[in-house]
Amino acid sequence: MSILEYNGAAIIGMAGKNCVGIACDTRLGIQGQTVAMDFRKVFKMSDRAFVGHAGLATDVQTMDHLLRFRKNLYELREERSMTPRVLSNLLSTLLYEKRFGPYFIEPVVVGLEDDGKPFLSAMDLIGCPVYADDFVVSGTATGNLYGMCESLYRKDMGPDELFETLAQALLASVDRDALSGWGGVVHIITEDGVISRELKGRQD
Repeated sequence: MSILEYNGAAIIGMAGKNCVGIACDTRLGIQGQTVAMDFRKVFKMSDRAFVGHAGLATDVQTMDHLLRFRKNLYELREERSMTPRVLSNLLSTLLYEKRFGPYFIEPVVVGLEDDGKPFLSAMDLIGCPVYADDFVVSGTATGNLYGMCESLYRKDMGPDELFETLAQALLASVDRDALSGWGGVVHIITEDGVISRELKGRQD
């Protein structure tokens, strides 16, 4: 088993019309054993940017603290807020710095740019980024997530439809992955603010 599959995760980022969403499951496990059902994998970096980390739970928390520190340092020096694209580049650099002893995480960055357009990126454990206009996925349920997202995704969805699509894709996917699930959280980022909702999933 890969170390990336040790704790389990399922994360989706998806674009809508002037909005973007990110969803994750809440299970923390040690392979087949469930340890907690409220583990945070998606973190709010600003009102317009969220980061999700799939992978080894200890590295998830370490990278959250490190990224938050570097983001705050940037904003103090530059006297402006960090855009999602710059945040993605910073995260990619932090991962590549440690490529010979990497953090075992595969992050997803979503947000709204200054012009209101959605931004989506995902990367591997050494920070090689991929950018998308529709959706990105990460975690142990990626095969299931890709299938569900390709089936349910439509262009220019509004915030409510985007939430419904993310929720259905996440819940249907984690039902077929033994290492993720036990509920979920969906965050929708719009020009007016962030809407966060919790999902109840199967408990088996």
